[in-house]
Amino acid sequence: MAKASTKSLNLILMLSLLVLVSMAESRFLGAKGTPQCDTVVDVGVESGVTCFDIQQKFQLTAEFFDSINPNLDCDALFMGQWICVDGSAN
Repeated sequence: MAKASTKSLNLILMLSLLVLVSMAESRFLGAKGTPQCDTVVDVGVESGVTCFDIQQKFQLTAEFFDSINPNLDCDALFMGQWICVDGSAN
């Protein structure tokens, strides 16, 4: 009975260590955080305006645009939506 308890304790300790190392590693390896938005525009989204149109207007690459607008649904833009056009992706 004691051997089973010791094995369980060892398993829990190993899993805890694995979680701790994973968390520390993500910090040191530059896991992406929340983007910093420096300029927000209220885009008057008209029918047919796409994220590509906005990227072209503000001369942004698709990768950068997506990184500073991570939760933007380009298939559901709406009138008055605020869109970040300058910042850093952290």
